[in-house]
Amino acid sequence: MNITVLGTGYVGLVTGACLAEIGNHVVCYDPDRRKIDVLESGGMPIHERQLPEVVARNVQAGRLRFTTEIEPAVRHGDIVFIATGTPADQDGSADLQYVLAAARSIGRHMQGYKVVVQKSTVPVGTASKVRQAIEDELAARRTEGDAAAGSSEQVFPVGIVSNPEFLKEGSAVDDFMRPDRIVIGTGPGEAGQRARDLMTQLYAPFNRQRERILYMDLNAAELTKYAANAMLATRISFMNELANLADKVGVDIEQVRKGIGSDPRIGYSFLYPGVGYGGSCFPKDVQALVRTAADHGQRLQVLEAVRAVNDAQKHVLFEKIVARFGDDLHGRTFALWGLAFKPNTDDMREAPSRVMIRALVERGAAVVAYDPVAMTEAKRVLALDFADSAELLRRVYYAPSPMQAVEDADALVIVTEWTAFKSPDFHALKSALKQPVIFDGRNLYDPDIRAQGFEYMAIGR
Repeated sequence: MNITVLGTGYVGLVTGACLAEIGNHVVCYDPDRRKIDVLESGGMPIHERQLPEVVARNVQAGRLRFTTEIEPAVRHGDIVFIATGTPADQDGSADLQYVLAAARSIGRHMQGYKVVVQKSTVPVGTASKVRQAIEDELAARRTEGDAAAGSSEQVFPVGIVSNPEFLKEGSAVDDFMRPDRIVIGTGPGEAGQRARDLMTQLYAPFNRQRERILYMDLNAAELTKYAANAMLATRISFMNELANLADKVGVDIEQVRKGIGSDPRIGYSFLYPGVGYGGSCFPKDVQALVRTAADHGQRLQVLEAVRAVNDAQKHVLFEKIVARFGDDLHGRTFALWGLAFKPNTDDMREAPSRVMIRALVERGAAVVAYDPVAMTEAKRVLALDFADSAELLRRVYYAPSPMQAVEDADALVIVTEWTAFKSPDFHALKSALKQPVIFDGRNLYDPDIRAQGFEYMAIGR
């Protein structure tokens, strides 16, 4: 099939590459010339395991192309995916300007029937706005006497589909190629059935072992994505609150986690306490869902608490540092392992490390940071964070290795659970630090390392 993907961000690039991998002819469009130049030269604008190989293989095979030209991109695809960003607006709602701009571009350039698939995470009701934007453009073309627009199907010129993504950064290619479910939301009647049939054909290669498609209406599909992320965020915040209580009452939260996770009704996923969630999805989507409820006169009190707990959790490890070293950290140096919001990505959006770094340098400390892949992105993001505080930014340094980061540091602070941090040489670590103090925001180590002479402060342990 001929597929077009509008947007080459995280979702769009993974979607386009993986659909090409199963044999489709895919054109990925982005207005950002710089990003397209990177892709056409064989580079990657994001860090994602396996993605460079998939992209290179399909570009070489002629199944995957990149462009900044919107008209041929729209006309190429029998199915056009909208995979633009939906950043949080000032009031917490999802900003749909890029989604609706993409929809208008489709209406402006389409010839004949198209299935337009909303892949971006959007609030309930966005599908109808996308349809209206497309049809408004088609109506304008008819008014201007555009014969191509007039030849489009008169009653249902476009099929609208909601097909939310469920990709985890760091394993997105595997998640796409081996999905646990494929949610397809379509409209009613013959038009909805026609769109559903094309989507069924597109995803047929993923259903050979078992049926993975869940069909539902458009609004339900849009809400399903938000509901899934909100539930996962809730589990994280719930576990963080329990971990903070465990610290107060002298309980090891790891024992509690195993005890409740063994219940099949609960399971172990997303029950790991830490320094809070970050990234492009959970913070934004929880906030957007709360805002959607408010727009309909309802409070989602559980999710309001989830968000508040997460904001507070990003400060918990720093509070342990202050309890150990005092409020004034001038003259202190802290090694920080991990900058990205999670391992196997360079994504710094809403990363807890940003909160930690600001808190440390504002109290006078210096920070020497190391991350396996996120240091370039961290430098860019922190330059923006400290745009009005150049003096504070000068207290942030970057080390070429984990052990060089800890050399002569007053303590080690662990913020991201990279595999490379899980089994250090504790003898060398103890020798490198000025004081054998570890603040572990991801509970990577067994508290038994205290017997080796370490002061070990973790989350709920």
